[in-house]
Amino acid sequence: MKRVLTIVVLLLFIAAGFGFAQKVNFAYMPGIEDPFMRMIEKGAAAKAKELGATLIVGEYPKAWGPEIQVPILEALVARGGFNFLIVVPTGQEALKAPLKKIFDKGIPMITTDTYIGDGDYTKPGINFPLAYIGTDNELGGYEIGKRLAELIGNSGKVYMNTTNPDVSSVTGRREGFKRAMKEFPDIEIVAIDYNLDNPETAQSQTAAVLQKHPDLKGIFGTNLYSAQGVYRAVENAGLTGEVKVAAWDATVDLINALKDGKVDLVLAQRPFQIGQLAVEWGYNYLTKKVKVPKKVIPGFFFFTKLNVDAPGSQSYIYQ
Repeated sequence: MKRVLTIVVLLLFIAAGFGFAQKVNFAYMPGIEDPFMRMIEKGAAAKAKELGATLIVGEYPKAWGPEIQVPILEALVARGGFNFLIVVPTGQEALKAPLKKIFDKGIPMITTDTYIGDGDYTKPGINFPLAYIGTDNELGGYEIGKRLAELIGNSGKVYMNTTNPDVSSVTGRREGFKRAMKEFPDIEIVAIDYNLDNPETAQSQTAAVLQKHPDLKGIFGTNLYSAQGVYRAVENAGLTGEVKVAAWDATVDLINALKDGKVDLVLAQRPFQIGQLAVEWGYNYLTKKVKVPKKVIPGFFFFTKLNVDAPGSQSYIYQ
């Protein structure tokens, strides 16, 4: 009888363990409605399903900014039903307090794509997120700058069209690009514009720069909205092929533009993998008490016209 009781207790303990694993519920709070954010969701959902966890997805903001994201985030928290948060902060400073408030409720979190503060989550005040999982944007900006320099023969005027000034990803890409350009004394950055994630604004800004600098040789569009507006402005000016366009984010639109010769280079991040990693590390933290690295950095991939149709390249497109 004692042996039977011991076995029953053991089975109940094991069942409780499996029951806990089934109760791991993630919430994903995106930064804006776009293909990149959707790919993070797809990766997170796939990994959650694989692990037997669930994923709740917050409403996608229609525009980028803390004033839009924070109320949606607060509604997601009020709704409840999750014990781990995956979030794309839309401001380095403005999201500190709202995220700390959530953490103080006992909800651990990982930030993806962007981070709060300077991203060093060992520092007091911003040490509560477990990790930042996303692209090394500074390195990406640097690498795309080097490649654009090569495309324009290492000399001439270049322009950068970007999104929001108070976002870690944008800051990294901008600074990395500027660092690359410093290595080429015959290249001049004539302007940097912020379009606030509006492709029409990016298009009009680029058109104005093309008029002011008819000898412009290259442009870097730092995200899908920027790059979209850039290549359309170049096309409308009849300068496709003459003004080289380097784009960030491998959306279907930008990949098709690359195939058509309207874009010359596309940097693909790995948003699906970012979502997978966020869920995997969060799950291991909750179920196994695994220590999460403060930074997890997937690489990136460069599309050119030479490799855009290669079978091995297709997985990098934001489908």
